[in-house]
Amino acid sequence: MKAITYRSYGGPDVLEYGDRPEPKLGADAVLVKVRAAAVNPVDWKIQAGYLDSVLDAVFPVIPGWDVAGVVERVGVSVTEFAPGDEVIGYVREDMVGRGTFAEYVAAPVRTLARKPASLTFEQAAGLPLAGLTAYQALAGALEVKPGESVLIHAAAGGVGSLAVQIAVALGARVVGTASERNHEYLRGLGAEPVSYGEGLAERVRALAPQGVDAVLDLVGGDALQASPGLLAPGGRIASIADGAVLALGGRYVFVRPDTADLTALGELADSGQLTVEVAATFPLERAADAQRLNAEGHTRGKIIITVA
Repeated sequence: MKAITYRSYGGPDVLEYGDRPEPKLGADAVLVKVRAAAVNPVDWKIQAGYLDSVLDAVFPVIPGWDVAGVVERVGVSVTEFAPGDEVIGYVREDMVGRGTFAEYVAAPVRTLARKPASLTFEQAAGLPLAGLTAYQALAGALEVKPGESVLIHAAAGGVGSLAVQIAVALGARVVGTASERNHEYLRGLGAEPVSYGEGLAERVRALAPQGVDAVLDLVGGDALQASPGLLAPGGRIASIADGAVLALGGRYVFVRPDTADLTALGELADSGQLTVEVAATFPLERAADAQRLNAEGHTRGKIIITVA
């Protein structure tokens, strides 16, 4: 099969396009013919060696955790899926080596759910990691309830745009920080936009004088540090970007594979409450270009790799 690999840690230049053996299929896994995979910041951070202390790398590594595709074969113990089923997955294991930037991936069933019928394969590939991150932060760590107000920092990005839609679906009022060029986009998703930068706290207080019930931080740094002063009494903070949230009495969220949560996201999509904006697509052989664009950090929506 064709795949993207890297043989040592480094930047986009270490990525190679070529042939690799088709992955072996364990008893609790299915072989997915990949139609699309998403690029996430964690991909190039792992590739740079930043997570070497917590994740073993089996070189040559095939990067990528997000996938949308079609089941080709199933392991001997698998009853959840059958050949021909369209699936999505956050295919994360306890090591990195056999990722989704390839024509096929062997995915444990615990990482998969059925693909939402309303989304294209490209849109669906952008849903698992970013969608699960937002869902597990909002519905899980923050326990957002109908009628509450939520402030989302970096609301127009890949995770943020999904977080806005999920918070709205949970019945919350959403305030989202973003650059001015993305304000109309956020309004279309159901959020009240505010600009980054000096005076952020005052702009948020003008919209929520009594404070917000919850803050979801997706950037860390100054935005996170300003957040406690924007909370209503009893308010909660969660961050996916900055462990300093713990010192502020908040929750740090690191996404995990979960079939039930993926299924819930699919149901939101098929009910018309959730969609995925695709910022750009690249063929598999141009994965390095996709990674460079992702590393710039200014993309609205998801960057997708397509596999013929």
